[in-house]
Amino acid sequence: MKIDRIELLHIKIELVSPFTTSMGTEYEEEHIIVRVDSEGLTGWGECVAEGNPFYSYETVQTAWHILQDFLIPSILGKSISNVDEAIKSYSKFRGHMMAKAGLEAALWDVLAKSKNISLSKMLGGTRDKIDVGVSIGIQRSEQELIKKVSGYLNEGYRRIKIKISPGNDIQFVKALRKEFPELLLQVDANSSYELKHISLFKEMDNYNLLLIEQPLGYEDIYDHSKLQKEIKTPICLDESIHSLDDTRAAIGLDSCRVINIKPGRVGGFTESKLIHNYCASKNIPVWHGGMLESGIGRAGNVALASLPNFTLPGDISASKRYYKEDIVEPEFIVNKDGTMDVPTKPGIGVEVNINRLEKVTLRKKVF
Repeated sequence: MKIDRIELLHIKIELVSPFTTSMGTEYEEEHIIVRVDSEGLTGWGECVAEGNPFYSYETVQTAWHILQDFLIPSILGKSISNVDEAIKSYSKFRGHMMAKAGLEAALWDVLAKSKNISLSKMLGGTRDKIDVGVSIGIQRSEQELIKKVSGYLNEGYRRIKIKISPGNDIQFVKALRKEFPELLLQVDANSSYELKHISLFKEMDNYNLLLIEQPLGYEDIYDHSKLQKEIKTPICLDESIHSLDDTRAAIGLDSCRVINIKPGRVGGFTESKLIHNYCASKNIPVWHGGMLESGIGRAGNVALASLPNFTLPGDISASKRYYKEDIVEPEFIVNKDGTMDVPTKPGIGVEVNINRLEKVTLRKKVF
């Protein structure tokens, strides 16, 4: 397929409610939508770099620069028969995983459409439904948190993840476990603790958590191996895992017993599949994280999460969890049994509502 045209759209969508983590509070989400046109077909991807460099060094501005000045020129006008060919054309550019993932996602979509198959099937997915959970930001009180959790459980979510930070942690875990003894519960620290907090995590062993996500440094693998040796609850790594090599190191050191896969963090679906397959070979379960994606990115997440070793519910919530109005049709919903349907139409399986997309677009550029 010849890559005839590529378009970048910088979007900003207001969140339904503020989302607070150890890194701060978000009120809207900025991402880059990537559109690839090839021989009459259109593929869509979403670069999840944010407006600030809190989660990653990448931002909307840096990703736009890398896409515009390096990645797009490397493939525009060329003919490709598979995604690997495109990746090879820009493999000399180091880092910038979110920029690469946004472009790669659009290529996967257009190639799947050219074969008239769903992205799930193209990636090797085996399920028509996936188990999903919901991520809840830091709340002002235990009562507010319990109320939010109750609401999400009534909507059908099977698993709850709460954000924690020093001073906003064990009291919330205790309150939820008392109120919901059987709840599938996990916590996410977003790298806000140090080894000196080990007694806190030992205390968390008493509350039957599914996992503790990224408690220590965002680039760390070694100190996590020290912490995992001291606690029973599985550690899950997120920010520390950028590649298959990082995955091999983390598993080899027993730094974690679960891995969160985010295509944006590791450079796309191709690297995600390599990590998924390696973890499966080592009996390490994986689950799919989220970056507050619009329906474009969410569709790709659902497709990837349909692969067999995604055995824990992912952070792939309904469209209405974050946005009053999504930019795709149909919007994503959570079934009453805590699952989400995997789209079966060609490519990402949903249609982009161009009018809604235009409303949230701050700037765009056509190549």
